[in-house]
Amino acid sequence: MQKTIIADTSCLILLDKISELALLKILFGEIIITSIIASEFGNPLPDWIVIQSPVNMNYQHILQTSLDIGEASAIALAVELKNPLLILDDTKARRIASELKINYTGTLGILIEAKLSGKIKLIRPLIEKIKETNFYLSPTIEKKIYDACGE
Repeated sequence: MQKTIIADTSCLILLDKISELALLKILFGEIIITSIIASEFGNPLPDWIVIQSPVNMNYQHILQTSLDIGEASAIALAVELKNPLLILDDTKARRIASELKINYTGTLGILIEAKLSGKIKLIRPLIEKIKETNFYLSPTIEKKIYDACGE
């Protein structure tokens, strides 16, 4: 059975900027986002991205006191679903997800998975595209990515 995958806005925006949004479909088939994340993304969604919002809005409202509304909605939805994988790039959101025992990865982790599973041949061209965006990537993280992917 396929794991439930919930993506935050930053993942969608970054992959869209480098023209690699379809990697999510290739890796996971279906992605779930909340209506808030869909609104933050602001672009038309492919049919393999499903919108589902949390049932209990109280939890989302509590999370919003310390997180962006999109991240709060993604984490609130993840709490309600059975063992999802949450794609988050924000450090504070990751810390909260970890405290709540929610499995998570980031956009860069998705790219590493795509390389290691053979869905892409090289990660380096994608990292170069990312460096042309406003996404911060430290030289240390960049080296770790290349080491993990054998490039």
